[in-house]
Amino acid sequence: MLLAVHIIILLGAIVVGARMGSIAIGFAGGLGVLLLGATGMPVSAEAIPFDVIGIIMCVIAAISAMQLAGGMDYLVDLAERFLRRNPKRITVYAPIVTWLMTVLAGTGHTAFSTMPVIVEVAKEGKVRPSRPLSAAVIASQMAIVASPISAAVVFMASVLEPLGVGYLQLLAVMIPATFLAIFPMAWIANTSGADLEDDPVYRKRVSEGLVAQPASREHYVPPQGAKASVGIFLAAIVVVMVYATLISDQVGLIANPTIPRNEAIMAIMLGAAATIVLVTRTTAAEILNTQVFRSGMSACVCVLGVAWLGTTFINYYIEDIQNIAGDVLTAQPWLLAVVLFIAASLLYSQAATAKALIPAALAIGVSPLTALAAFPAVSALFVLPTYPTLLAAVEMDDTGSTRIGKYVFNHPFLVPGVVCIFVSVILGYAIGAVVV
Repeated sequence: MLLAVHIIILLGAIVVGARMGSIAIGFAGGLGVLLLGATGMPVSAEAIPFDVIGIIMCVIAAISAMQLAGGMDYLVDLAERFLRRNPKRITVYAPIVTWLMTVLAGTGHTAFSTMPVIVEVAKEGKVRPSRPLSAAVIASQMAIVASPISAAVVFMASVLEPLGVGYLQLLAVMIPATFLAIFPMAWIANTSGADLEDDPVYRKRVSEGLVAQPASREHYVPPQGAKASVGIFLAAIVVVMVYATLISDQVGLIANPTIPRNEAIMAIMLGAAATIVLVTRTTAAEILNTQVFRSGMSACVCVLGVAWLGTTFINYYIEDIQNIAGDVLTAQPWLLAVVLFIAASLLYSQAATAKALIPAALAIGVSPLTALAAFPAVSALFVLPTYPTLLAAVEMDDTGSTRIGKYVFNHPFLVPGVVCIFVSVILGYAIGAVVV
């Protein structure tokens, strides 16, 4: 009976948070923790992934400083030049752009800045915008598990390294697995929905004057300091990767480092933000008003609430989970990917999902290779059409082609997303068997 009450609280908090949207997902997570505690379940701050939140905050700080200096606009201009090379192939080019930007930035929120460009280029090429937008959103979510500075990757490396899978090995599997999965996903996305000119919703919106004509491209001149801010941020990423490699158990060039990897990433990113502000002579207080900073800090609250809720529940029932799931996952280890997929669709965070479930999976005997291969499944944030980048894609498409059906799940992101995760997991097994 008590288990049923706890499940109702867990799922109820997640559903309520999803309905309210945005930062309220984190608020609802905290409410759920309060209700679990009221039923007698032990609640501890140790279940809060402060290391994950700290990394997100520091990376967002560096990206926000870069955005204020004009670096994000400069990167978007480069992306636009690439996308306009062949508007007819926008469904393939768009996810490549958002995947790359997310890998470099460690956050999928960079996709917001490219969505207006994707819509404009799609309309120029007479391509249904829902096709490249859905592919771009999925790619930005998948790239989190391949980013050297994402909180999810850093956490995953920390639990796999003691089992013989290093940080660089993790990246060597996830980068090609998620990137190659883009192409079958884009092919699927390119077959979804009617062609733009045949879409009745589009034709109706055109007749009502609700569809803007593709804007003429103005010559962009990057402001002073924009290129320098990008260079500083990219250099910081390189420093993170080099340092993490030097202190890894596999390389071991620096034994007993005074600064562990997680702390080093946070310090390097904050140092990069300070350097950007000093070099570009921007006003630090204005960083608080940037779109990236607002979105990133909202994500921190969401991770705090949802991860605290999920981890509290799992820690309480860990022995039961081990007893029930141990034999099943031992016999059918691929089911871990299914479990991660379902959990991620509810927890709305790759890092929170990994933090909540991966240690439990390893504890019941799942092999490091299986855990690594299943890792892309934590990117199933597209199942419920409430994730910020997904909603932004719907809002920014003035053609009406990117829409959510009345049955909630019939939206253009679901099938391409499932295909991308499926292919990534298969490739993760194949590449991991060679690399690990």
